[in-house]
Amino acid sequence: MGVVGAVTPRRVLRGVSGLIAGGLVVVFLILAGSWVGSAAAESSGPGAPIVAAHLVAAIAAVVLQRQADRREDGLGAAASVGVLVVAGFAGVLWLS
Repeated sequence: MGVVGAVTPRRVLRGVSGLIAGGLVVVFLILAGSWVGSAAAESSGPGAPIVAAHLVAAIAAVVLQRQADRREDGLGAAASVGVLVVAGFAGVLWLS
């Protein structure tokens, strides 16, 4: 146990992964809104596969982040790294 509120590398990792997990949720919501809006306007927009892939990425990131926030051991740190990996794959999707 350390000092309450002390900044440690694990806390920084967990904080960064939390921000990224939240960002993935926001990106999914923006993509879903764009998809619905473009369908209503009968114009091209993000396709359903991209929206679905980002939904899966957002859900995976939130589940992993929840584990990272609840565990203080190595599995919690691994879950934080997992969020970063999921975000990396979502970033690759975004660029394609």
